[in-house]
Amino acid sequence: MFDTARSSQADNLGTAADASGAEPAAGHPVTRAFDAFASSVMRLVGSPVAFGIAAITVLVWAISGPLFHFSDGWQLVINTGTTIITFLMVFLIQQSQNKDSVAVHMKLNELLASHRAANNQLIGIEDASEDELRRLAAAYLELASKAAGNRADRVDVDACVEKKPAQASE
Repeated sequence: MFDTARSSQADNLGTAADASGAEPAAGHPVTRAFDAFASSVMRLVGSPVAFGIAAITVLVWAISGPLFHFSDGWQLVINTGTTIITFLMVFLIQQSQNKDSVAVHMKLNELLASHRAANNQLIGIEDASEDELRRLAAAYLELASKAAGNRADRVDVDACVEKKPAQASE
């Protein structure tokens, strides 16, 4: 169905384990330090206190507008500050989302692996190509439509997945 060799490798940067494998994030000290830093910052900036500080900062900036005659420099302060903070936060948020995504995929993989009737080919499916995912989605739609018509019917998902898309005639 898809390249299983791809599904068991960690990413090239060593920042997170592949969701399909059980390898931990790389043990490099910089990676561990960044992960700890990103986790701490995400907890802090997601708090009501951080929101309050941000809101007060914007309020103070807005109130100080008349004092600085709404000058270009006054506008530049908030624009520069928010741009720098946003730029840095993108990387921290992405690290947090990557980690959460890996954890969710591993939990789902465990559920699939533990259920006897589950299709184990779905373990690591997040590493499949877009075409492979579309074929699998079509197979499950077919499964759902046949199951709705007659609960006794079983659809072979593996057979549906292995079907190649029809070639368009020219």
